Amino acid sequence: MPDREPKITDRRAFLRHVGGLGLGIAGVGSLGALTFQHEADEATPETATPPRVFDTRVPAQTGAPVLVTVSGGERAAAVRRAVDELGGIGRFVKSGESVLVKPNVGWDRLPIHGANTDPEVVAAVVALCKEAGVSKIVVADVSCNDARRCFERSGIWRAAEDAGAEVVLPADGMFEEVELGGVLGRWAVLKPVFEATRIINVPVAKHHGTSRLTAGMKNWYGVLSDERRSNLHRKMDEGVADLAAAFRPALTIVDANRVMVRNGPQGGGLSDVEERKLLGASTDPVAADAWAATLLGKTAADIAYIGLAAQAGLGSLQLPDADKRELAL
Repeated sequence: MPDREPKITDRRAFLRHVGGLGLGIAGVGSLGALTFQHEADEATPETATPPRVFDTRVPAQTGAPVLVTVSGGERAAAVRRAVDELGGIGRFVKSGESVLVKPNVGWDRLPIHGANTDPEVVAAVVALCKEAGVSKIVVADVSCNDARRCFERSGIWRAAEDAGAEVVLPADGMFEEVELGGVLGRWAVLKPVFEATRIINVPVAKHHGTSRLTAGMKNWYGVLSDERRSNLHRKMDEGVADLAAAFRPALTIVDANRVMVRNGPQGGGLSDVEERKLLGASTDPVAADAWAATLLGKTAADIAYIGLAAQAGLGSLQLPDADKRELAL
């Protein structure tokens, strides 16, 4: 637990109010790529609300790879090397912008358990954004267990604050309902998503008992209110693909330092975790998850939602060699 006095008193309160985060999401519009129809939506095409798309992608850069993987080294060095290889942090965030860093902080677990994003990876991403001169950096997630305990025990609370970010926990009034389309329909989404100029997705790669893998695209569960997220398990693959259509980050950085290879997503013990000291960074969320699948001995074909996202035009299942770089520290 941090040695400072926490600024919240229960899981319905958040650490710091987020206000004035700057410009709204750029490039928001209707994607229309997926064809799944929400079961409860009886609106006609003429009256249906178009789905909201939170699109904070950056333009392609000639000569830059699409996917960079780094093995070994300290986590901060691995993050910096991967981002530099993709074109540098200045490609993804600019001075004066506001940035949402979205880790996986779903579970009341220590870093050694591999259930949440490694706090050193989160801190490294925040530090790079600070160097770029962004106006505000927010780290937020909607946890499955008690949010305060998840952020404390994962080490992400302290790591993010020490690196210069504001940490936001879910609270009443911190969500706004929008139409997300597909099997998702209308949903309450965490307000920092609306208020960020750029979003960087920083998931952990691990096993999941239903979807078989959780990495970048499934990490968007953590921007939805938790009242009915369990309902998505009925059509999880379609739901994850729809989430990938709705939330389009500037960059995805996949933590694979300690990989939970079984009993995910929460884990049971240290025997479920293997130390890999790997990290992947990509501008293509489908390619990032396809790489993450290999960490569990799977291919993209084994993970249904990856195929659905690729079919919807959200990314590539297989990249040419020129678009991939493997580095070692």
